[in-house]
Amino acid sequence: MATNLPPMRELLRTLIATPSVSSVNPAFDQGNREVIDHLANWCAGLGFEVEILPLPDRPGKADLIATLGSGSGGLVLAGHTDTVPWDEARWHHDPFTLTEADGRLYGLGTSDMKGFFAPALKAMRDLRTADLREPLILVATADEESSMAGAQALVDAGRPRARYAVVGEPTGLRPVRLHKGILMEGIRLVGRSGHSSDPALGASALEAMHRVIGELLEWRAALQATHRDRRFRVPFPTLNLGHIHGGDNPNRICGECELHFDLRLLPGMDPDALRTDLHARLERVLAGSGVSLELHPLFPGAPALETPAESPIVAVAERLTGHAAEAVAFATEGPYLQALGIEPVILGPGNIDQAHQPDEYLALARIEPTVDLLTRLIHRFCVEPASP
Repeated sequence: MATNLPPMRELLRTLIATPSVSSVNPAFDQGNREVIDHLANWCAGLGFEVEILPLPDRPGKADLIATLGSGSGGLVLAGHTDTVPWDEARWHHDPFTLTEADGRLYGLGTSDMKGFFAPALKAMRDLRTADLREPLILVATADEESSMAGAQALVDAGRPRARYAVVGEPTGLRPVRLHKGILMEGIRLVGRSGHSSDPALGASALEAMHRVIGELLEWRAALQATHRDRRFRVPFPTLNLGHIHGGDNPNRICGECELHFDLRLLPGMDPDALRTDLHARLERVLAGSGVSLELHPLFPGAPALETPAESPIVAVAERLTGHAAEAVAFATEGPYLQALGIEPVILGPGNIDQAHQPDEYLALARIEPTVDLLTRLIHRFCVEPASP
């Protein structure tokens, strides 16, 4: 059965050569179905039961659940198959050709996070159903980089069912049990354009946005004064003003203005309550301005993650890696698995400082240690006799 799996380099080469960009910008957005099909075929060749779950209303997008064995516990190896867009002018290597140089493998998705799937497949390759007391499940998702739609589809389907998970996001093979959540919001103000010689002829959306920005910065300060968690390197919620556009000419009163921002949430912060608070604040600051307010999520948002320090998956990952579990600022699909009753640890071979960067790479020296680590985790949670 093991001969049905291609060599490691071929696995990586195929994954990197298959474009699967997801983006909130339709001009850049692509499907991930070809990547899912590759993974499904490889898993089927290893004897896994394979299910492909197309995402509703998203043509060319799908999730994969591949299962070996059965039971109420077990281990999920999880990751997303999409990448961010790339800036071709800033790359020195072809983003879609796996290129080895200086002890590194370059290519779009090598670190974040197609480079996790090849070691995972190698760690799975020699297993048989008869070897397992609990199931081993490979999960691959769509659209983590743009909407978390693939992870949400799993929650909606109530699948998979397991006890523990390893999410192979780039952590440098150091376990992570806490991360921040994220909201991305759009604020659109609609005023009334007019000739700039007389302010009474219009209502400036750009000037109103100046008030909105001031209120957002005050809100940020209030949130940071209220919410602190010293387990994080940046121990407070952050709010970043990322994009603004308004108006069309200096001699015309600005009729429309739009701002995009993100908010990184600490564990325990409620996204719905934050949106309600934000809306009330902005309505108040714009009262009497003659400018209307539209708030729209750029994507629904991902919650923060906190896996208990005493969870067996955290304890075993700490023992096997020799590192205490950490807290990070970036978000993952871990909370969606948690919503299914699964205890996740975030643990992968890439480095976050390589994610979303030109000339993204995965260090060659990380590949075999990842295979060994995943093999040991599989043995502990799927093969060994249950603890008394």
